[in-house]
Amino acid sequence: MKAVLTLEDGARFEGASFTGHGAAEGEVIFNTGMTGYQEILTDPSYVGQMVCMTYPLIGNYGVNPEDVESSRVQCAAFIVKECCKQPSNWRSTMPLPEYLERAGVMGIEGIDTRALTRHLRLNGAQRGYMTTEDLSPEEMVAKARAIPSMEGLNLAERVTCGGSYAWDGAAPRPVDTAKGHDWTGSGPRLVVYDFGVKWNILRLLAGQGFDLLVVPACTTAAQVRDLAPDAVFLSNGPGDPAAVTTAVEAARDLIQDYPVAGICLGHQLLGLALGGTTYKLKFGHHGCNHPVLDLETGKIEISSQNHGFCVDISKLDSLKMTHKNLNDGTLEGFAHRDKPILAIQFHPEAAPGPHDSQCFMARFRDMVRRETGK
Repeated sequence: MKAVLTLEDGARFEGASFTGHGAAEGEVIFNTGMTGYQEILTDPSYVGQMVCMTYPLIGNYGVNPEDVESSRVQCAAFIVKECCKQPSNWRSTMPLPEYLERAGVMGIEGIDTRALTRHLRLNGAQRGYMTTEDLSPEEMVAKARAIPSMEGLNLAERVTCGGSYAWDGAAPRPVDTAKGHDWTGSGPRLVVYDFGVKWNILRLLAGQGFDLLVVPACTTAAQVRDLAPDAVFLSNGPGDPAAVTTAVEAARDLIQDYPVAGICLGHQLLGLALGGTTYKLKFGHHGCNHPVLDLETGKIEISSQNHGFCVDISKLDSLKMTHKNLNDGTLEGFAHRDKPILAIQFHPEAAPGPHDSQCFMARFRDMVRRETGK
């Protein structure tokens, strides 16, 4: 059935819904990945966003329960040139349209995704409204403009866990931290702040031997100290980092006494806690083919990325840039000159994407070992 996507500047794209009647709204962005759509759909960092895939055919290998990055579909809507409705893959358990329909997330196909992507590159990411209803262009523009801007939104509180849980490398196990926490593993005790953490981050941290305890985004520094960890990790997540003020305050406190690392939103929150600033990128970095230069090794890594904001540490002598984006020169990683603090903007856990950057997890593990002897 006919479906229309309208952006806040009046740009209009007609297509067809492959998930039935519905409507959706959010910030419209594009992702340049050729595969990995299931991981993209379930990445909590896409909350509040409608994702346009630049690759023209999506859905040909279906979906399966093993490749998810959270417990549900997170993005606001899915935009593709052509949706494959009859997948062919031995791991597939469900076609993409059925998967989205069960999740209550709208999918649209048949629009010119190249034109949409070019429009977003030239004019920036925009708020958009999508519907199968017969609304006038003026009504749809008004609905798009009524959507809250991504700037100023604390979306981490929407996707964080409802309570603390331990992770043994396979599945979460709820923990009542009000009664303390009995660390059961033999490795370093790591508290992971969940701002929308991807499960593959937890898998890789567990693979490095960490004993993991995941806590909600609102957890205070004092509550973390009561848990007696050896180190702290700040996860990825959606929204404006400057709006997650409680996490910035907690990070500012914890970096005084613990080794700390951050990825994506965690990178941005650490930058703010250390005195830097953040700003919104024109159309963000979303895909699994972004070249990043590791300034410490001189190697170029092809990275998986998903962020709309960037950190500026240019006025801070205490921090040094460790990674730089080779497409636009923006900051992709930093380290503290004196304290055990590491942070990167891109996603070393990939899922989807190349594995060039997974050494970050080992670097963090080595840093914790040096600081704690564990």
